[in-house]
Amino acid sequence: MLTTETDVASPSWPAADWDALAAAAVAAALAQTPHGHLVDGPLTIEVSVRLTDDAEVRTLNRQYRHKDKPTNVLSFPMVQPDLLDGLANTDDGEILLGDIVLAAETCAREAGEKVWAMPAYAQHLIVHGLLHLLGYDHERGESEAIHMEALESAACTALGLPDPYAG
Repeated sequence: MLTTETDVASPSWPAADWDALAAAAVAAALAQTPHGHLVDGPLTIEVSVRLTDDAEVRTLNRQYRHKDKPTNVLSFPMVQPDLLDGLANTDDGEILLGDIVLAAETCAREAGEKVWAMPAYAQHLIVHGLLHLLGYDHERGESEAIHMEALESAACTALGLPDPYAG
């Protein structure tokens, strides 16, 4: 079973059913990976999504990535991706896959530049963040970036969103 816990921590996020949007994005991204079967397995897979502001994301980005600026999305994995399929049991039957944190002002600006609705753009970034939780990293070279972008595009298509890398 897959659960997504969503926390809207900033009033800068527009009104939307963020719980449903985040859960759909997490499920769509996971389904595109070799770990998609975990959704139907005996364990509860949990992902936390925090929708906050640029100030908080800037602090997290500085603290954990040594980059003193806000960014659109940060991911904090809790499980090494190569261990996911070997996890047959945990003490409480739950695996916290990790945390995804989005910055409202940066997301709003980028959504406007791309002419996307904010909820749709946030879903794309949640997909992106989930892939990072699973160990995908577009900064490790061109072939990994191409692979990650293909997974993102497929997940966005499944969500009815535009291809974030088209054009």
